[in-house]
Amino acid sequence: MSNKGISVVIPNYNGKQLLEQILPPLIIAVEHAAMPYEIILSDDDSTDDSVIFLQSHYPQVQLICNQKNQGFSPTINKGIFAAQFDYVLLLNSDVKLTPGYFKPMLRYFERADTFGVTGRIIGWDDEKLQDASKYPSFHGVKIKTSGNYYAAHPKQNDWLYSMYLSGANALVDRKKLVSLGGFNELFAPFYVEDFDLSLRAWRLGWKCYYEHFAVCQHKISVSIKSKSSKYFIKTMYYRNKMYLHFIHLSGVELIVWFLQLIPETLLHIITGKFYFIASLQLFFVNKHKAWLAKKELENLSEKENSLLSVKEVAGIILHSLKDT
Repeated sequence: MSNKGISVVIPNYNGKQLLEQILPPLIIAVEHAAMPYEIILSDDDSTDDSVIFLQSHYPQVQLICNQKNQGFSPTINKGIFAAQFDYVLLLNSDVKLTPGYFKPMLRYFERADTFGVTGRIIGWDDEKLQDASKYPSFHGVKIKTSGNYYAAHPKQNDWLYSMYLSGANALVDRKKLVSLGGFNELFAPFYVEDFDLSLRAWRLGWKCYYEHFAVCQHKISVSIKSKSSKYFIKTMYYRNKMYLHFIHLSGVELIVWFLQLIPETLLHIITGKFYFIASLQLFFVNKHKAWLAKKELENLSEKENSLLSVKEVAGIILHSLKDT
């Protein structure tokens, strides 16, 4: 059953000072969208006054509070599964929307195979581009995630694919998002979960887009760095990249990826980067959970009658660029 409207889901950890700055422009933006909306804040056991601030100043915001710190995926998932409307905006607490953010986004959902669309991310205090559409590339069979691209002369009616939707701002189809089970909580506490979610959608035949004229501003956050050591951050990042490849590569490509790990591991040992070894250990300890995630995607593909390979997804995106 359709329920046209926008559910904004914000994961939060100790973000009171940021919430003070992002909520007023967010409310302006959703009111400009001229449709029903709700704002859901899922709090990850903050130790600042985030919850008290919201209860005092924004009683209209629906609060969901973790009893202990769980990380990004479990926290945002609680908000996702509480959402009531057809379109869910996944919004980081360090991202500020511009007033016209939603206007160019909604047209994408006129297509039945749209999973979601992400907007252009610029600096909090400048126009410098931070994130655009994500370009697919590979190093051997390893999936690269860092390349940005956009049209040299963007037009209002462009339809530009993105390899993945930024977890900082993504407007997604709620039904498809729920059918995927939201973000994979295996990736908690943080990193790579947005790429995994988008890749699961792509492989089922759903499309991810980038909209250049939906603009938001990002304040480079220190929230992760402040609560975690550099060693821990790098360990989680590389562990999660290993999960990503194990879940999404199959057959010969999966074998080649395992073989690529051997020289990569040796190189990290030689250069004294032992966080990579910690990542590898964690990956193998939890490999059975990654295998279950792989099987869940395969089972879901039977309902959708489709499961594209990563290379096929990249091919769709790259082929579309030849026509622009």
